[in-house]
Amino acid sequence: MAATRALTIPDVYERFVKGKKVPEATWDYEIIPQNATALKEKYKLNFGDRIIPEDKETMNNLFQAGLEMLVSTGFYCQDLGRVLKISEEELWEGIRKTPTKLILGEGKDIARFYPRHGNSSVKPIIQGGPTGSPISEDVFVQVMQSYAQEGIVDNLVNGVMTTIEGKPAKTKTPYEIRATMAELRAVKEARVRAGRPGMGV
Repeated sequence: MAATRALTIPDVYERFVKGKKVPEATWDYEIIPQNATALKEKYKLNFGDRIIPEDKETMNNLFQAGLEMLVSTGFYCQDLGRVLKISEEELWEGIRKTPTKLILGEGKDIARFYPRHGNSSVKPIIQGGPTGSPISEDVFVQVMQSYAQEGIVDNLVNGVMTTIEGKPAKTKTPYEIRATMAELRAVKEARVRAGRPGMGV
């Protein structure tokens, strides 16, 4: 029987807070490899020379193993050091509630994301940017502009401003907030300079 609703962000947080406490090393070096090895044997997964399986039986077995791995093992939160468990019903309910499309940007710069499958005729969305890489504040606008002005790029992915007015953008300090606000202004300026003000970020 399906769950009545998909888990919300508050649901997930509360479940993490109440989850089992597990040391990160135990999770990384014991729980994950042991469970993965057991499921590999259970579902007889052996790809041989093929990194990506192509036959239906192997693909189905891989999916079932992944599903069982997620349900039996759960998710790990490094900050809390705790494990969240979900049921298979909750997992399927979340999949059913997943949006079938995503729209980013506006006007002539809008980009529409749709599900794609093997050999899809749907054009892939190209996201350009330094993707979380540290970028000096004195060249931040120019770096983001260099991606925005490429016609093949549909959306931008931010870099991270390392300083603000010469001060390190240190985590959990006011400078982190100021740097984030400066990043937003810089990305907006970069899009305008590139002639694509409505580009999604």
